[in-house]
Amino acid sequence: MQYKKNKQLSSNLLMIRPCQFFSNPQTADSNKFQGRSKLSDKELQDSALNEFDALVSKLREVNMNVCVFEDTPDPITPDSVFPNNWVSFHNDGTVVLYPMEAENRRLERRIDIIDALRGEYGFNVKKIIDMSYLEDKQEYLEGTGSMILDHTNQIAYACLSSRTHKNALLEFSKIMGFSPVIFRAEDSLGSAVYHTNVIMSLGQKLAVLCEDAIPIDSEKKQVKDSLQNTGHEIINISLDQMTSFAGNVLEVISSSNEHLMLMSERAEKSLSKKQKSTIEKYCRIVSSAIQNIEDSAGGSVRCMIAEISLPKK
Repeated sequence: MQYKKNKQLSSNLLMIRPCQFFSNPQTADSNKFQGRSKLSDKELQDSALNEFDALVSKLREVNMNVCVFEDTPDPITPDSVFPNNWVSFHNDGTVVLYPMEAENRRLERRIDIIDALRGEYGFNVKKIIDMSYLEDKQEYLEGTGSMILDHTNQIAYACLSSRTHKNALLEFSKIMGFSPVIFRAEDSLGSAVYHTNVIMSLGQKLAVLCEDAIPIDSEKKQVKDSLQNTGHEIINISLDQMTSFAGNVLEVISSSNEHLMLMSERAEKSLSKKQKSTIEKYCRIVSSAIQNIEDSAGGSVRCMIAEISLPKK
């Protein structure tokens, strides 16, 4: 029963410590959140390292098991700090590798990391499903950026964009046995939201959703009905809060069995007292300042973490 109860949440996290961090020109067209930093590349790299290390320290202080791997200087991968886009790790021992839109992001996929998790860290990797062949068809699905996965109910929520294609989502759903919930999402200017995890987060009993980002009422209803029918209380965030990354949050469970909601300092500051109170019914909020990473690369705390739900050997 305990395994089933905690199936949605992970205690083990994968993070990649960046060594050449800068705003990626290959992702700028689709990610309207990036490119806001005024720092030089060297200043960005230094600040990103400091922000990364501070976040890892905070996570370890609250009894999260964080597996940190160093980025490699060659090839150059400016977005390596966001591993959840190229890989996901599942309860049944499956590892999935994903098709990525930007060519330099495809270089982030590292089998040596999977080998280390299997060897050095003792996780049981039973099979690897490599979906990167879809890149040849220009069909993309960027992991748990593109999809919000309800593992308990086998539902994959996804908003379509240049980085999230319907055919790739249906292929994943068929392989992994998920039911897709597909919709469109837009920012305040009417541009497609590049990743679903910007507008939405799903924990064990709590969901965060920017309802105003879903312009089609029938699709909005479908998403809300699905969340409510699976027993989730919905916190509705505004478009302004979405821009502050209040949707880019992640519920995890510590090794001491405490439910935690991970987010950036900017995201926490954007929340109302009522929203915080609702979160705190289920989780303790753990936040960290990563403003330079957010401003430059357009991703936040959730993007920086790939949950390792693999069983141990």
